[in-house]
Amino acid sequence: MSIKIKFILWFSLLGAYIMTLGGIFYHNLFKWTFDEKLKADVIETIKTYAPTLREGLLKNPRSITFEEFKLMNETISRDERITSVVYVNRAGIIRWHREARFIGMSWDEYISQVPIMTDAIVQAKEAKSPKVRQVPKQPYYEIAIPLSVNNEIVGMLLLLVSRATSQALISSAMKKYVIGAVFVLGILGVPLYLFISSHIFSKIDMLVEAIDAASFKTFELKFEVKNDEIGMLAESVNNLLKKFKKEIDGYVKKEKYFREIEEKWWKTILKTIVPHNEYVIVVDENNNVLYANFELRNISGSVHLLDVIDSQQQNLLRLVGQAFDNPGEVMEGETIFKGQNLAVKVVHIGDTPELNRTLILLYPKKVY
Repeated sequence: MSIKIKFILWFSLLGAYIMTLGGIFYHNLFKWTFDEKLKADVIETIKTYAPTLREGLLKNPRSITFEEFKLMNETISRDERITSVVYVNRAGIIRWHREARFIGMSWDEYISQVPIMTDAIVQAKEAKSPKVRQVPKQPYYEIAIPLSVNNEIVGMLLLLVSRATSQALISSAMKKYVIGAVFVLGILGVPLYLFISSHIFSKIDMLVEAIDAASFKTFELKFEVKNDEIGMLAESVNNLLKKFKKEIDGYVKKEKYFREIEEKWWKTILKTIVPHNEYVIVVDENNNVLYANFELRNISGSVHLLDVIDSQQQNLLRLVGQAFDNPGEVMEGETIFKGQNLAVKVVHIGDTPELNRTLILLYPKKVY
C-alpha cells in the first residue's frame, strides 16, 4: 500500500474519530440546551396565561369560567408541544380536560383510571413551584405548574410535553454539525494533502525515478538535492553509489592487476618449459583465454576459447569438458590445430572461481 493511500486512510480515520467524539459532545450539549429551552418555554408560556387562570379560580372555584375555558380549549391545548393537559382546582377536582368525561372528577378517582407517570405534581405541590420530570423510557416530560395566590395554591396544571420539537432541533443541529465538520476536515485535509504531496510524495517519486535511472557506468544519481529530509536521503543514496563505484573500480583494478600478474606468470613458466613447436592455451572458468604462447586473431575485448579453436573440433571440446569435471586429472587425445594433426593434453586446476584454470597443451605426435 502506497504512502499516499495510507495518508488518506489515516486522515479519514482520524477525522471520523474526531467527528464521532465531537458528535457525542455536541449531541449531549444540544440535547441539554434544547430540552432546557423546551421546558423553560412551556413554563413561561403558562406563566403568561396564569393571571387569567387565577382570576377564574378566585371568581368561581367550583366550575370553569368562560375565559378559562376559551384559554384552555383554544390556546394551551392546541400548543403542538403539549400532548395533554389536566387542570385541577384547590379541592382536587378536575376543572378542564380534553376528554369531557374527566371534567368534575376528583383527582383520586382520575389517577385510578389514568395513572400518573411521574411524581411531578406531588413535588410541585410541596415546593409550590413548577417541577419537571422526564417520563421513564418515553420522549415526554411531565410538568406540574402550581397556581398560587398569596403563597396559597388555588389550582394546578399537569402538562405532558413532547420532546419531538427538541428532538427535531437536535437532529437539525446534528446535521449542520456533520456538514460543518466534513467541510472543516476538507478545508484542513486538502491543503495538507497538497502540501505533503508537493513536498514529500512528489519528491519521493522523483527520487525513485532517479534511482531507477541511475547509471551503473558513472554511478551518478541525477536528482536535484535540496536542504530537506528528501535531499538528505538523495545525498545518502548518492554517497552509497559513490562507495559502490569506488569498491567496483578497486575490484576491477585489482582483478586486472592479478590477471596481468597471472599472465606474466603463465608466460614466464610456459615459455621456459614448453618448446616452440608446441601450443599452450590457458583459460578461466568461463573459457576466456588468459594466455596463449602464440599470436591470437585480432579480437576486441576478451577472447573466448571458441574464438581460437574451431567449434567443429568436438574432440578437443570434449576433453576440456572432461577435464573440468575431473580437476587435477590429465585428459589426452588428438585434434587438428593450425592445419596440423596434434596430440592434446588438457588439465583443469582449482575448485573455486578464483583458481579455476584449464591448461590445454597441443604438441606434435611422436613418430615411432
